[in-house]
Amino acid sequence: MNQMNSPLIRIGVFYDGNYFLKISDYYYFQHDRKARISLEGLHEFIRHQVAEEEDVDVRLSQIINAHFFRGRLSATEARDKDRLFHDRLLDDILMNMGISTHYMPLKTRDGRLQEKGIDVWLSLEALELAIHKSLDVVVLIAGDSDYAPLIKKLNTVGTRVMLLNWDFKYTDFKGENRVTRASQQLLDQATYPVQMHEIIDQGLTDGDELVDALFVNTPEPVAYPSTKPVRPTGPTAAGPVGTVGISTIKNLKNGFGFVVMPPNNLFFSYADMAEGDFNELQEGDWVEFTVGRNHRDEDCARNVRKVEAPEMGDDEDDYGDEEQEHESASSPERL
Repeated sequence: MNQMNSPLIRIGVFYDGNYFLKISDYYYFQHDRKARISLEGLHEFIRHQVAEEEDVDVRLSQIINAHFFRGRLSATEARDKDRLFHDRLLDDILMNMGISTHYMPLKTRDGRLQEKGIDVWLSLEALELAIHKSLDVVVLIAGDSDYAPLIKKLNTVGTRVMLLNWDFKYTDFKGENRVTRASQQLLDQATYPVQMHEIIDQGLTDGDELVDALFVNTPEPVAYPSTKPVRPTGPTAAGPVGTVGISTIKNLKNGFGFVVMPPNNLFFSYADMAEGDFNELQEGDWVEFTVGRNHRDEDCARNVRKVEAPEMGDDEDDYGDEEQEHESASSPERL
């Protein structure tokens, strides 16, 4: 171990924001941990990991720059997709962590929103800062092979690259298989490739405090203020936008679900929760909700919150058994 008179190890952290948020969603919705990645905990982990790889005291391993790059919806699109609050919440977290944000507008191509140019921008910023800020280690949180030229260039200027990467797969709410895996080119060229999925799973099993601190341990803030509980006498049908209803939920999976409202059950996501944690919901729970419209101008449920089961008459007991499956295309487009 080097002594305290050793030179400081200057670290720059660069996030491919879309990649990072995909990882955070995985641990929140798919993984047994059921929690989002904590940026504060991640930075502390990075300091310790770099100190170990560079063989220095952790006090000499310091993050002096951190940058977050992501394609972003316009204000109007974010409002229509009910994403304004969550975008602002992310900005607050990044700002409080001292992480510089770099956004580019998402472009619509072939009817789909696409992120273009983020990899180039991140690469240019990382290379420039590595040279002018004399970064010893660049920590890259990304998985796309488009970052391979960046790693090659950083190697030529003597900056080591630590690649935080994840390898996992799951089935989404549509029944489609999703795979996240870092490019082999990145793994081969990085000075310190770190298999985060293995470290996290092993650390959680062993009770590693540094790994446990990688996750947020407080409930997510909600987009809507709490309202007083209602005492309905049974399910209420959806009406015009703004109508408050109550019913049960079904088909909870990967951050999405449906409020039972035949003949067209109402889609909702974790972003539509008015209070409580989406991951604590169970199929069959009663919820209060507000009828809304999504970006496709279809009915959906907003301001969803769990309530006590109402007292119903005998003629209403079989309501949940008469529901019709609603395989609507109303699920929001997610980044």
